[in-house]
Amino acid sequence: MFDVTALGELLIDFAPKDTNEAGYPVLSANPGGAPGNFLAALNKYGCSTAMIGKVGEDMFGRLLLGTLREAGIETRGIVVDPDQFTTMAFVSLDASGNRDFSFARKPGADTCLRADELDEALITDSRVFHFGTLSLTDDPAREATHRAVALAKQHGRLVSVDPNLRKPLWPTMDAAKEAIEWSLHQADIVKISDEEIEFLWGISPEAGAQKLLNEYGASLVYATLGPKGCHVANKNGCATVASPTGIRVIDTTGAGDIFGGSAMSRFLKTGKAPGELSVDELTAVTRFACTAASLSTQKHGGISSVPEIAEVEARLAE
Repeated sequence: MFDVTALGELLIDFAPKDTNEAGYPVLSANPGGAPGNFLAALNKYGCSTAMIGKVGEDMFGRLLLGTLREAGIETRGIVVDPDQFTTMAFVSLDASGNRDFSFARKPGADTCLRADELDEALITDSRVFHFGTLSLTDDPAREATHRAVALAKQHGRLVSVDPNLRKPLWPTMDAAKEAIEWSLHQADIVKISDEEIEFLWGISPEAGAQKLLNEYGASLVYATLGPKGCHVANKNGCATVASPTGIRVIDTTGAGDIFGGSAMSRFLKTGKAPGELSVDELTAVTRFACTAASLSTQKHGGISSVPEIAEVEARLAE
């Protein structure tokens, strides 16, 4: 049995590395996609994982499959499509390393995953099923995601959700809200950002966490606060954990996904249900995840920036 199976996008992030004499950015290609970043952190920290998705039968699709295999992620659930290109994201960074995205996805291979292409055994044979909302922007991937979630719930698997809002990919903001709301109602474990809470409900991260616990049926909520850290909550209480200081940020791409995967790895090692963690355990899990995510911002990319566990533990010991 796998610890976690994730469904969603695999793509290439093109990040600016330099500028040529004409003022155009020189781009560096990095493996990415939120579910892939999430699983890479889980594998790095001792968990077994599998990925369900679709890439193109092209250079980037082959590179992504190789990267996931090298990271130890099971790839038999990834379909290779000869008729679609692997999705690409073009990342722009400001002086603080914060990013903005433009996507080549009209369609991209990830949106073309069909329900009949799901490797259902990967879902039923995992402790946790994880997804984000980028697989809900378009059919047939939306239908495939609905089928996968229903299957996970039917077999009593924990469901983990990260909304991972990317506004340019939605036809309207109402459509984005509707899909995110549906996702959150499916979730046992939610990782959501302060910006996404503001987008949905216009309330504080702390209030958003309580809303998810009390109104949506979530058992464990991580409300991330960007460089400030994370507010974590379950029925036993809550805590706000600060990120480490003194980090020289180069690129924040994938940091939220790495937080999510790192937190999931520590949660699974407790052997408890998400609602059973004590406040001390919530704090320890979240501190590890904040540290791993912060350290990842010192490198470019998502999958390629997950820090070694020794580096995280050394920073925690300071």
